Amino acid sequence: MAHVKIETIKNGPYIVTGEVELIDSDGNRFPEEKRMALCRCGASTEKPFCDGTHSKIGFKAAEKAVPESKE
Repeated sequence: MAHVKIETIKNGPYIVTGEVELIDSDGNRFPEEKRMALCRCGASTEKPFCDGTHSKIGFKAAEKAVPESKE
């Protein structure tokens, strides 16, 4: 299995690195890329990809990972 990493950028997109197939709701495949930025703010005109709109609209995200409970 290929290694895939999804990283959140502070108040920005998801950065997906690795071999990933991205398929739309109709079953059409997007061109394969080794690295892509996916929109989180919902305002991109290039969805599902990020176009930088998050910085223009003041998007704020809560992307911090929560530590596991020690119970």
